[in-house]
Amino acid sequence: MTQLGLWIGLPGALREITDGASAFDRSPDLGVTEFRSLAGGVTTWAPPVRPRRLKLTWDSMQQDDVQHLDRLARRLDQLGPVALVDPLARNLLGGAQAAGLGPSEGKWSVTGTEIILYGGGVTEVTPNVVSVETVPASGHTDLVWRHPYFHGYPVAPGQTYTWWTPGLDAAGAPMLPARVSWYDASTVFLSESAASTSGRPAVVTAPPRAAYVRPYVAFTAKGMWGMGESVLALGDVSAALLAGDRPIGDGTPPYSITRYSHVASEGDGAYRDISLELVEVTP
Repeated sequence: MTQLGLWIGLPGALREITDGASAFDRSPDLGVTEFRSLAGGVTTWAPPVRPRRLKLTWDSMQQDDVQHLDRLARRLDQLGPVALVDPLARNLLGGAQAAGLGPSEGKWSVTGTEIILYGGGVTEVTPNVVSVETVPASGHTDLVWRHPYFHGYPVAPGQTYTWWTPGLDAAGAPMLPARVSWYDASTVFLSESAASTSGRPAVVTAPPRAAYVRPYVAFTAKGMWGMGESVLALGDVSAALLAGDRPIGDGTPPYSITRYSHVASEGDGAYRDISLELVEVTP
């Protein structure tokens, strides 16, 4: 059986669970209800918000990792939600955000009126168009990919990430090499990392004290281009992206732990049959 590991914790204190999960259920909770009339007609209803649910089990686990999960479940350090880096997520951006679709609120941020996002509409199916209206004296203006809840996408020092905007590159948008900004747990800016050349993915490593990453692009000229696809992935996936892979956005939402249990052996102090259930926290 394939073993699955993951990172979980409060931003700035993500911990890797060193024992891989023996089972990981990430099936979407569609919440669809079916109604059947006396005449035989069938209608369905789906809720506008469909939170993701995760269920994980481990056959056994190291004591320090169990204690970490126990503190999170009991909310000893913070009452709010936890961050979790899904080991199966191929693109950490949200689904519509990764596709460049839908309303821009909560997905991107700009400085003043230097950049205007057109399109988007009120649904998640309309493409966004980036219009650079002004380039300041610095020589570039930035478009930042936002996390819907945290200050940035939660990271742990030493983790490697790949960031790229193949949609904007294919559209011919003039940009500096792809880049990211790192922040600590207090949201204080730490440093930046960037690709070595334009038109290629940036493969970057989270520096010491890093808790969040904010990916962005820096436009160097005025113009208008389709947003298209973008990818923020854990690990070095640059070769696959350059070969044409475009993984859909899985997202990295905040979660609340709804159930946690384990069995401790009195003799050897080992922990076994660990179970963890989480539900996505939605705005």
